[in-house]
Amino acid sequence: MQKKSSIDLQIASGIVDFPKKEFFELIVDSTLGEKRVGTQLTIRIVSIAESAYLNKKYRKIDSPTNVLSFASDGIEKILPSFIGDIVICASVVSKEAFQQDKDVEAHWAHMTVHGILHLLGLDHKESVEAAVMENRERTILSLLGYSDPYEKT
Repeated sequence: MQKKSSIDLQIASGIVDFPKKEFFELIVDSTLGEKRVGTQLTIRIVSIAESAYLNKKYRKIDSPTNVLSFASDGIEKILPSFIGDIVICASVVSKEAFQQDKDVEAHWAHMTVHGILHLLGLDHKESVEAAVMENRERTILSLLGYSDPYEKT
């Protein structure tokens, strides 16, 4: 697959256990599809402390979370191809994969796809929205060779 997007991969100090940039490029390009050539986004890999801080500040939830998405909202006039930022907590993703008996790489893929779909306007607050988003995630992950992340084992 030809690279179509531009990713600013930021790693918080001390984080060592995360996929390489090529992994994220493949996931991003597969999620965005052919219509999004030239798209830019930031993926920031963070600690538990940073995830908890951001989750409390922006979602009023006092705990770390696996992935947060921040759509570009208004910056399009300056950077028309920039769609936003995704923040992924390495420790939470690894812990969830272990607790849910999932392959760690597959869970990273799922969280990355999930975050990108939020940037594209999909959500899961209502059951109909959730079904649409989950089906889109299943399709993308399947094309990448990963199993259904919602399948009960």
